[in-house]
Amino acid sequence: MHRISKFIYHRLLGWKVKGFNDFNTVKKAVLIAAPHTSWHDFYIGVLLRSAIKLEANFVGKKILFNPFTGWFFRALGGAPVHRNANEKQVDAIARLFENRVVFRMLLAPEGTRRKVTQWKTGFYYIAKTANVPIVMLSFDFENKVNRFSDPFFPTDDIEADFKFMRAFFEGIKGKIPQNS
Repeated sequence: MHRISKFIYHRLLGWKVKGFNDFNTVKKAVLIAAPHTSWHDFYIGVLLRSAIKLEANFVGKKILFNPFTGWFFRALGGAPVHRNANEKQVDAIARLFENRVVFRMLLAPEGTRRKVTQWKTGFYYIAKTANVPIVMLSFDFENKVNRFSDPFFPTDDIEADFKFMRAFFEGIKGKIPQNS
């Protein structure tokens, strides 16, 4: 599967990977992928993950991981979130990092494919609570490049951290540029 993905990703579609690539040293992280503007991000992400042999995960509601569909979501790297009645979502997701040797949670900070003026903050607080770094991943459809940032640990200055993260994605155009 790796060779097929690599062939499709690089040769047929013409994509490249740049930036940080030593994921053997980062077993746990929150990966934020942006801009998320189209369903095309999904298959590019799946091909990228397979082409570079990156084990990456996502979280979903426990109900998605039922006997009929659970195998599919787990095969894609999904992890069900088991939330207690009085537990916050951030805490429930951060707890997933404790129980795994490798867990790199991938999500879109926008939370939607539409244009947004502000990112959601959950990923930031998950990284802080789990004490794991954030790695940024760009989906630059104009230049057909996926670029990874170096890992960084969020500080106690959310405004400075978000300014730093947004700068990484400055000028990047997603599949639907007006939503970038």
